[in-house]
Amino acid sequence: MPAFKAPAPGFAVRFSPFHENRLLAAASQHFGLVGNGHLIVLDLAAAGPGPGAAPAPIFSFPTSDALFDCAWSESHESLCAAASGDGSVRLFDAALPPAQNPVRLLREHAREVHGLDWNPVRRDAFVSASWDDTLKLWSPDRPASVRTFRGHEYCVYAAAWSARHPDVFASASGDRTARVWDVRDPAPTLILPAHDHEVLSLDWDKYDPSILATASVDKSIRVWDVRAPRAPVAQLAGHGYAVKRVRFSPHRQGMLMSCSYDMTVCMWDYRAEDALLARYNHHTEFVAGIDMSVLVDGLLASTGWDEMVYIWPFGTDPRAI
Repeated sequence: MPAFKAPAPGFAVRFSPFHENRLLAAASQHFGLVGNGHLIVLDLAAAGPGPGAAPAPIFSFPTSDALFDCAWSESHESLCAAASGDGSVRLFDAALPPAQNPVRLLREHAREVHGLDWNPVRRDAFVSASWDDTLKLWSPDRPASVRTFRGHEYCVYAAAWSARHPDVFASASGDRTARVWDVRDPAPTLILPAHDHEVLSLDWDKYDPSILATASVDKSIRVWDVRAPRAPVAQLAGHGYAVKRVRFSPHRQGMLMSCSYDMTVCMWDYRAEDALLARYNHHTEFVAGIDMSVLVDGLLASTGWDEMVYIWPFGTDPRAI
């Protein structure tokens, strides 16, 4: 499968929910510390069958600050959002030329925006997570946020919507907790002391709306039943350094994908006795972004600080291009 050399270290990748051959990627110069960002839409079909063929960028937009995350709209096939180091959220329309982008600039967070997720049920809203310890709910049609969620005591690194409940999302924070929120209530409905170190990422099971996975600096992934949160239902150990992101499969119940600063991507089945299904060592630097296609069963993507974006089917070698 194809690989793409990004113009800067990669931070996030997202498959399109509308086009099976489109992938969104966010990259940032100097590992996000200073310098520009890049938002890129790749056409995977343009890679062709030949050896060494790479996906073609059909949209590329440089930003004045680092980009840490990105998300596709669930209601508009060419609309996407990017999380910026200057505290803004930028909306882009990949069907419009660069001169007409971004189509909206949302400036409310006081520090870096580190995470974004678009509501897959309602499809008309998204949430942002920031180092200013807050989360914000947005509608792409409004110039200001709909609501701000406060309660975390340190940076909020990520947010993830429930795949079943239209008003429920969860957040991961450096205060070592994961919190579950209902957009109709400004306070969290659950505070989960998920790890003994910072929680960097989390995701909901796409088949069981009570199951939540969290990933931490402590090198582990924990799987929780939020109805009985006293102890995790599973703990997945296998990464050598902090686990940067975790994603549940949209096609296979119990399957998760994770990436780490140990430069690996892992696949898991948290319900199995031998939970580790596969380990991929194709990156040569920290792996910062992963995703699984909702349209193509088993199609995976990753990006890292080696400036590479890989796309491959589960069970194959990402480097076998």
